[in-house]
Amino acid sequence: MMDIIAKLFPQLAKNKEEILDRAHQEAKDVLIKAKEEALSLRQAEERKLSDITKQSLELEKKFVNQEADLRTQRTEVEKEQARLQSRRGEFEKEKSQLEKKREELLEKFEKLSKLTADEARQLVLSSWENKLQRQLSQRVTEVEQQIKQTADEKAKEILLDAMRYGVTDYVTEYTLSTLMLPGDEYKGRIIGKEGRNIRAFELATGVEVDLDEEGVVKLSSFDPVKREIARITLEQLIKDGRIQPSRIEELVAKNKQEVDRLITKAGEKLCHDMGVYNLPSEIVSLLGRYKYRFSYGQNMIQHTMEETQIGVALAHELGVDVQMVRLACLLHDIGKVITDKEGSHIQLGVDLLKRYGFPQKVINAVASHHEDTPFDSSEAVIVYLADAISGGRPGARREDVTSYIQRMQDMETLIKKHEGVADVYVLQAGREIRVIVNPESLNDEQTTLLCEKVRDDLAQHFSMIPGQLKVTAVREFRTVAKTRN
Repeated sequence: MMDIIAKLFPQLAKNKEEILDRAHQEAKDVLIKAKEEALSLRQAEERKLSDITKQSLELEKKFVNQEADLRTQRTEVEKEQARLQSRRGEFEKEKSQLEKKREELLEKFEKLSKLTADEARQLVLSSWENKLQRQLSQRVTEVEQQIKQTADEKAKEILLDAMRYGVTDYVTEYTLSTLMLPGDEYKGRIIGKEGRNIRAFELATGVEVDLDEEGVVKLSSFDPVKREIARITLEQLIKDGRIQPSRIEELVAKNKQEVDRLITKAGEKLCHDMGVYNLPSEIVSLLGRYKYRFSYGQNMIQHTMEETQIGVALAHELGVDVQMVRLACLLHDIGKVITDKEGSHIQLGVDLLKRYGFPQKVINAVASHHEDTPFDSSEAVIVYLADAISGGRPGARREDVTSYIQRMQDMETLIKKHEGVADVYVLQAGREIRVIVNPESLNDEQTTLLCEKVRDDLAQHFSMIPGQLKVTAVREFRTVAKTRN
């Protein structure tokens, strides 16, 4: 069949032979190339093997050298140990000889002194003990004398240096506020027709208005907060010109909120000046009330600034916790401005600080700053000393002012115990009392009876007040109706 194809298609047969020859040639080339690559890989592997063998021989040689070095070192160590052992034997022999000589000397000493070794040792120790005791006693006496000579001076230096930091520039408020009138015609406008404006003003503010001096209005009240509200209100009324009862009540209500804002601002300033931050807002507001509170005539902001600065200076001098002293000095009298609860200002302050989770060291310092509880830390003692220094310096406090204010507050408290009393204003140094009655609780007849009871209570409990006491009970019923816009 192939012969027939070759005869019919001679060109095709020729091409077949060429294809076969070319295929044989390519196969030979591939085989030759494969052999060459195999040879190249073999040679590369042989080179790697040769390198590994060479490295192994080098490592083996290095190991052999190190092993030889170690054997040499071990030999030297063994020699040194043998030498030390020999020396130890020599030392033991010498020690034994010395001990033998010591026993011989002790025997000779006992024979000569007729004392045993223990007796001799005790005799020598007693002699030295007596000598040291005399020297120690003499030294203690010298030190005590030196301490007595320098202690007082050093204490004075520390206290004076601490008090130097207590200088403040805060201006103390007094119990009387004075306003200058633009003209004499304003007196008549303040008084109003038949005195209705001045009565409404005194009733709304709880202060006494004095117009006796020409061109001057004096506002008098033992409560500085009420006096401040009255002063701001009167200034606004004079500036506005509309002086009438409704306007007075409106401004008084508005200025009460403004004074609360001023109190908070004063608390923030006090904290900032004393370097205390991140206190709870209620604590800051209570500290702001220091601006309008007094302790024996000494303004509490001034007292607190003095005490804190003195306490911090003492803490630096004595090397105690300055921040604890700073915080305790700032908060030591905070119970004095808590008016909605019963108790001493120390207990009220301690309870408040416990409620807000203040450090126990601060709470203990506040609790003991009047020595009501024992001091449990150096910081507590410093707070006590700083408080005493600030309050005890000449001119810091006036007993009569505090007694006067306390008497006014006691009068208010006594009257407020009666049923139906909404508010109380003490005027004329306690000689004039105005009692605001809740009209829903008492009628006119009961109000008259209340006025008599209040008079009798005041006469019984405050007989030391000179002059006549005047009690005015005010019962006012109001109905307000507004039209739609």
